[in-house]
Amino acid sequence: MKKIINLPFVFMRFLYDWTVSWAHKKSSNYALFAVAFMESSFFPIPPDVLLIPLVAADPLKWWKKALICTLGSVCGAFLGYAIGYVFYETAGLAIVNFYDLNESVKILGQKYADHSFLTIFAGGFTPIPYKAMTITAGMFKISLPVLFIASLLGRGGRFFAVALALRLFGDKIQHTIEKYFNILSSVFLVLLIAGFFVIKFFIK
Repeated sequence: MKKIINLPFVFMRFLYDWTVSWAHKKSSNYALFAVAFMESSFFPIPPDVLLIPLVAADPLKWWKKALICTLGSVCGAFLGYAIGYVFYETAGLAIVNFYDLNESVKILGQKYADHSFLTIFAGGFTPIPYKAMTITAGMFKISLPVLFIASLLGRGGRFFAVALALRLFGDKIQHTIEKYFNILSSVFLVLLIAGFFVIKFFIK
């Protein structure tokens, strides 16, 4: 039982470390775009974990990193949409089952009926797994302009806010991250896993 409980954490820890490792490579900007792109449809680690060390290492380019992250995420939203719109019975259902979001699909369907723009915007700005938003947006055939604008504002608002905070308070935040990196990364992973439960039980 103990191994079963720890397996998700070990898997997430591996993906987390792999994502952060790109911060020290020359192709880090490409990696940031790729992680943001993948996270919008299937990848579990949010791009914030790579955005943070990149901005901390070069605070003057905070807006460039945030822009790359935003563009990658918005482009990835269209892939998530396509999965839900065209391939939901195969790839989409596999992703939903993997993250155990079947009940969430029904809940999001109701939310879209009430206000699709605010639903997508909230999913882009909050810790709620964004892939659930994009895939279900395609499944319920939300208009592409709504997806684009809500994703641009929601994801852009989130990533630019994170990057700007690092630009303004970079030295203090960077020192804290370096000093308590192991503790913070563990807490972050716990919160990340909890995010998938939030969308299942809290959003009703």
